[in-house]
Amino acid sequence: AYNLAASKTDPAQLEVAADEFAKKFPASELRELLYVRAMNLYQQQNNSAKVIALGRKAIELNPTNPVPLVAVASAIVMDTRDTDLDRDARLAEASKDAQAALVNVDTGLQVPPNAPADRVALVKANLRSIAYDTLGVIAMNTKDYASAEQNFQQAADLMKDQPDSVVYLRLSVAQDNEKKYQAALDSANKAAQYAQEGSAEKNLAKQQQDRLQKLLADKGTSSAPP
Repeated sequence: AYNLAASKTDPAQLEVAADEFAKKFPASELRELLYVRAMNLYQQQNNSAKVIALGRKAIELNPTNPVPLVAVASAIVMDTRDTDLDRDARLAEASKDAQAALVNVDTGLQVPPNAPADRVALVKANLRSIAYDTLGVIAMNTKDYASAEQNFQQAADLMKDQPDSVVYLRLSVAQDNEKKYQAALDSANKAAQYAQEGSAEKNLAKQQQDRLQKLLADKGTSSAPP
């Protein structure tokens, strides 16, 4: 029954199959695997609402698996607007899930037998990086720029072999708000370096570079004390 459900490649069909499997086998540990699989398929479609819904079901069955914890936290943050009436509750849930992922990433990650150690280490680093990035976005939303900078820096440091331009751009904005203009420019330079040519991230990074370069140049020619 599990193999039949897991063979579905359409996320909507897999979601239905996972729910039917959960009803038929309410004590099976395989329920979580089906919900995580469906969540991952929805994630590939950038369907954040479904990622949150399926991820929550997986978390309810196993609150220590960092994969759905990170996915739900990240999706909630990206899907939450300042005008949402439940904004604070959603951000609180995202923060709780991201922190739980960091706590459980070493013990809660379900690692296949004989998985290469370097591959496992990379997956853990990626999960930690996304969790810290999510916490950074939450801090930015509450205008806690010092905490945002710290979390974005940790996210960037974890993925130096596979740098993410978005993380460096967010780091630059946090440093900018703290008036750390030279550090912000350094981060903007990295964001521009790692962003794909023609992407929105590349354009935003260049705008940030131009703004900070002009700001630093103006300060350099000013006679006022810093």
